[in-house]
Amino acid sequence: MNRDDKAAIVNELNSMFSRAKFSVVADYCGLKVSDLEKIRKDLRDCKSEIRIAKNTLLKRAVADTSCESLTEDFTGTTAIVMAYDDPVAPAKILAKSAETLEKFVLRSAVLEGEKITVDNIVALSKLPTREILLGQLLSVMNGVPTALVRVLSGVPRTFLFGLQAIKDQKEQA
Repeated sequence: MNRDDKAAIVNELNSMFSRAKFSVVADYCGLKVSDLEKIRKDLRDCKSEIRIAKNTLLKRAVADTSCESLTEDFTGTTAIVMAYDDPVAPAKILAKSAETLEKFVLRSAVLEGEKITVDNIVALSKLPTREILLGQLLSVMNGVPTALVRVLSGVPRTFLFGLQAIKDQKEQA
């Protein structure tokens, strides 16, 4: 690989690291190509991608990006996963892959500029998806006006119950 090819790869990786909201470093040593392709396909469905590059090129590519703290994890066989949208869906895929494939090992990650551990990736994978969280938020926001209407209608309702009881009492007497 000549110098121009390396520079092009570094520029491409740098732009990918700059756009990524969630980046994960993983070790894929000994993983079958079919397993790696399955991970790649699953990640593509959630607007994410996995890339494999030389560690020296990766170290140059993360310079001056929010993922710069990943530099110390670029050792051995390194695969980089970059998510550009929702970080939960790729975290679910990666955690499941790391659990089922013993040769696929997660090292660390960066979420919105902050370095997180493997335990945090697993915790992130257990969160509901963005759509479910938005639905839950909408449910909570809808509950407040409903409760307010119930409270406000309670006063006239109890007043009517009182009048009804007085009417019933007078009819019996």
